[in-house]
Amino acid sequence: MFFRMVKLRLLNTIAPAYFYTATVVTLALHFLLFTPTVFQSPDVALNPIMLVHIAVFLFLMGNALGNYTMTIWYPSESANETVIPVCSPDCPDRIDAHYLLNGRHFCKVCKKVILKRDHHCFFTGNCIGNRNMRYFIMFSIYTSCCCLYSLVIGVAYLTMEYSISFENPLMFLTLLPLSTGYFFLGLISGLQFFLVIMLYVWLGIGLVSAGFCCQQLLLVARGQTWCELKKGQLSECRGTWRTNLTDVFGSRWALGFFLPVQTVETVPGNWQVYHDHKHD
Repeated sequence: MFFRMVKLRLLNTIAPAYFYTATVVTLALHFLLFTPTVFQSPDVALNPIMLVHIAVFLFLMGNALGNYTMTIWYPSESANETVIPVCSPDCPDRIDAHYLLNGRHFCKVCKKVILKRDHHCFFTGNCIGNRNMRYFIMFSIYTSCCCLYSLVIGVAYLTMEYSISFENPLMFLTLLPLSTGYFFLGLISGLQFFLVIMLYVWLGIGLVSAGFCCQQLLLVARGQTWCELKKGQLSECRGTWRTNLTDVFGSRWALGFFLPVQTVETVPGNWQVYHDHKHD
């Protein structure tokens, strides 16, 4: 148990650093390599296509970073409880969270009581619950879009700069092992090998984020959480899907879809009353 918690706390430190590093690298590659090469024009310095690309990329990246920040700024911790609960030896939730009452959990990584806890996100370093679920979902959506968009632009750059053809679907599957061998044989540069690695990083993060987004949207529509899913408590939906989505995204959901702004007010002290009423 002790070593398990040490690994969780270490992951809680490494994962945000990994996210920040990938973000800085992605920004640098777009503006230093991809944009000047893929969208270059011999006549004009800034052609309309390049401007559209810059606007789209900054929009996706800005929303991903904005919702990431909002997820951290609006934690789901209870402001009314400062006493750290003690987990009994026979507690079934001995790993990372201890269930209390009324949908409240004590997260052993955050060391805080979390309202309507869904899961602990190591990339944000805090728990996802009733107050920041909307920002986490939007963060997942825009992170997926940004990574997959970078993947497409990266493929275009490799095609133009290194004459790599992706017409054969198997080319992408064999690109990493072939590039690894070529790099250690000295046949390709370190930059080209690094770009190939980043293609797979973007693909992995993009698909994982999309999967998280679909899973969370389904659970939100059912009015349930990942904690309940792990315990097998998915027997019936709670409320209508429209009501459940409005509870998370607010009535101004369209504004929140395009801008990382607060669209719903959740008062931590009132959530317990609402949760109990919802289950009556």
